[in-house]
Amino acid sequence: MRAVTATAHPHEVLLELADLRDPLVALRRDDGIIGIGELLRLEFSGPDRLTEAAEAWRGISAAADVKDGVGLAGCGLVAFGTFAFADSSTAASVLVVPQLIVGRRDGVSWVTRITVQGDDTVTEPPNAAPIGERPRATLAAASLSREGFTAVVGSAVQAIRDGRVEKVVIARDAVASIPPDADRRALLSELADRYPDCLTFAVDGLIGASPETLVSVHAHEASARVLAGSTARGAGSADDAAAAATLATSQKDLDEHAFAVRSVLDALQPHVRAITASELPFTLKLPNLWHLATDIEMQLGDGASALDLVAALHPTAAVAGSPRDAALELIGELEPFDRGRYAGPVGWIDQDGDGEWVIALRCARIDDDGALTAYAGAGIVIDSDPDSELAETRMKFRPIADALR
Repeated sequence: MRAVTATAHPHEVLLELADLRDPLVALRRDDGIIGIGELLRLEFSGPDRLTEAAEAWRGISAAADVKDGVGLAGCGLVAFGTFAFADSSTAASVLVVPQLIVGRRDGVSWVTRITVQGDDTVTEPPNAAPIGERPRATLAAASLSREGFTAVVGSAVQAIRDGRVEKVVIARDAVASIPPDADRRALLSELADRYPDCLTFAVDGLIGASPETLVSVHAHEASARVLAGSTARGAGSADDAAAAATLATSQKDLDEHAFAVRSVLDALQPHVRAITASELPFTLKLPNLWHLATDIEMQLGDGASALDLVAALHPTAAVAGSPRDAALELIGELEPFDRGRYAGPVGWIDQDGDGEWVIALRCARIDDDGALTAYAGAGIVIDSDPDSELAETRMKFRPIADALR
């Protein structure tokens, strides 16, 4: 393939260039990239889907002719990707190379045109189309009722007491229906406005706004943000401060967070020359909840690409549990549905192996017929209370529920 990136006239609202029905989007605070069209689609499945994708992309990149006259993150040859959570999932894991990418970062706008070598067709960005009205719908419990979820949490706590795992993440799903021809960009616009510090994404029917960076790679340096442990925001400033303080001193949440951080550090160790992380987590404020968060900075030592690191990291304890294999086995026993791409990696990668990947949280799958499935989970440890964990999933459904409301 051939990719040519050049500066371009700025577009005030990048989302207005995205496809109404099948947007390709990775935006944070109005910066990021929009993909238009589909030049190449690669599908993967099974336990080696991420390593196979990393190798396939390495080969494609090595053979590509890339002319990048801008040099910012997201320029050049780029593939958008979304991967299934579980090895046994029926959901396809995909890398999609668009025909055209429109991007903006640090006040600079660009266009990347991607073609098959020998094809001299010049593709121009589409005219901006105003974003339509948001589709309205109400989420309803799907595979697990509220009572069913608390019963599953109770079983998970018993498994922890029996010594099977130290932590396990239990999720539930909720469904709604929107018109098949609804402008899905309207949901993305709402998520981007309400959660500007999150990565708002749309890849192959999966949309969301994730607060958790699985890994971001640029010029042999990488960073990650681990989130585990959460509580609802307070009604007023005093209540809100108290909620944050309670979370920061909650042993249950601190233990859950420590499992998640440890899983990331252990997974990345073989690929890095130096790694730093704060000793104690900080409280991260989002519109609907507080999270315990830890930022990790790394210097890469073995030429690993962003997808290589994603393959090493997924699934973290933040979305699976600890020990990982035992937690995944327990999830398979207790959750009566296929997570699909929920809690899997979603993001983008360029020809140099740089890119940004987040965990697909606060998200929903939208099928061609408008059927929508949203997901939310909670980390279960030995002191977990089933009713409190149910309340946590309600908080985590809110980004999608509010976007539909």
